[in-house]
Amino acid sequence: MPDEELWTITEVAAHLGVAPASARGQMSRWGVKAAEHRQIPGGRVQALFRADEVREATTRRPGRGARTDRHNKKE
Repeated sequence: MPDEELWTITEVAAHLGVAPASARGQMSRWGVKAAEHRQIPGGRVQALFRADEVREATTRRPGRGARTDRHNKKE
């Protein structure tokens, strides 16, 4: 998709309201993989994530204070 919106980890972090290091971990936990990697000045490689995938994963996350440890348990 040539017109797809790609976000850096800094943009992902801003969307999630967390630090970039936390956003990296969250993307990993949610299974959102980088769409591509680009070399930036200085020789470093920057991961770019599809904005629509990040948004979609965000809508699936449990709400604040959700008891995710209790899923599918019978009492």
